Amino acid sequence: MDFPSDGWVPGPFGLDALKGSTVQAGRTVLAVAHHLTAATRLADVMPLLETDRRVAVAYTAAPASAITGGLDAHLRDLGGLVLPWRQAISTRWDLVVAAGHGMLEKLHGPVMTVSHGAGPGKLLPRYAGSGPLSARPVSGLIRERLVVGGRVVPSSIVLPHDRHLEMLERECPEARPVAFAGGDPCLDRLVASLPYRTEYRRALGVRPGRRLVFVSSTWNGDSLLGRHPDLLLRVAAGLPRDRYQVVAALHPNVWSFHGRRQVMAWHADCLRLGVRLFPPEEGWRAGLVAADVLVGDHGSVTCYGAAIGVPVLLGTFPEDSVAPGTHVAGLGALAPRVDWDRPLAPQLEEAAHAFSGRVHAAMRGAISSRPGEAARLIRGEMYRLLRLPDRDRPPDVEPVPLPVPSGLRAA
Repeated sequence: MDFPSDGWVPGPFGLDALKGSTVQAGRTVLAVAHHLTAATRLADVMPLLETDRRVAVAYTAAPASAITGGLDAHLRDLGGLVLPWRQAISTRWDLVVAAGHGMLEKLHGPVMTVSHGAGPGKLLPRYAGSGPLSARPVSGLIRERLVVGGRVVPSSIVLPHDRHLEMLERECPEARPVAFAGGDPCLDRLVASLPYRTEYRRALGVRPGRRLVFVSSTWNGDSLLGRHPDLLLRVAAGLPRDRYQVVAALHPNVWSFHGRRQVMAWHADCLRLGVRLFPPEEGWRAGLVAADVLVGDHGSVTCYGAAIGVPVLLGTFPEDSVAPGTHVAGLGALAPRVDWDRPLAPQLEEAAHAFSGRVHAAMRGAISSRPGEAARLIRGEMYRLLRLPDRDRPPDVEPVPLPVPSGLRAA
């Protein structure tokens, strides 16, 4: 990042807060991004506060993740004040908001955490080593990250579903008293975007009579892309271009770890075949609303697609990576699998018969037990921690923006 020579960013916080303040906010809030995925979820949450002149918001990147490529540039592109971590941990805050865990105990102020995906549903990948095997915790509910030095780090933990509270009770009972079900702001925005499906399809250049196939892969070796590195080329080459259009979303960690130039280079042949690749920050949600069918895996995007009415075909589904009894396991129990030795087109058509309005509604209910309420509940909790009265006007649930994928051209 580009910081002043002393590495300190002046702004409306810390001991010198009043020296340059034009608008004197009464409260300061720090948004902490651990990786690009977390930063995109904060983009759903922080606007709930940023319009309030009583509040000044700054951003920082926590050096607690091994996958941070592109994070600094993304935070700069947001246009907010971005502080170096050293300054962030040396300043007192009225509220800290994070969509991840790790090193939050170093910050001074009440911490609120939110989920950065569709809620806890995966098991933590098992580390390599020579020690004996042990049970794996559920990602997002890992006791060693929630409790540090004999104290629960967050003052408030927002989980999407009541079921997640029960899971937290099992994984880390000490943290259960500060947790509550606050819904899923990403799912709420997707549902609010459904009336604009025609506009999203027009922005993607979907011609009448063509079906939009959305391909989604999470990250790591057991993901769809990890199991099939030539995934997008196989899908694009195997579908008639006069009947199908393909868009794809790869987990932000894929872009962060390998680099944008490398990801785009690996998929240059796919782009020439008309595949449109969404950038990691945004666009995938509009594409999901526009889609007719989804080929995915055990990632959050696949679950969101099933929740908003998109028939799902699983290109891979590693059962041993999924937490039993979760919404992800539920999707794996009902969605058909791709047979990669058969033509893909008829399988896409068959996938629609595995789903119904009742099944999609059940998936939606399995992700969030507070549908449509996440913005109100999360904002109310932030104001409670800030010791400020909430505003009278309820927060708006904004539709997602129009998509601008890579490779957008006439196909």
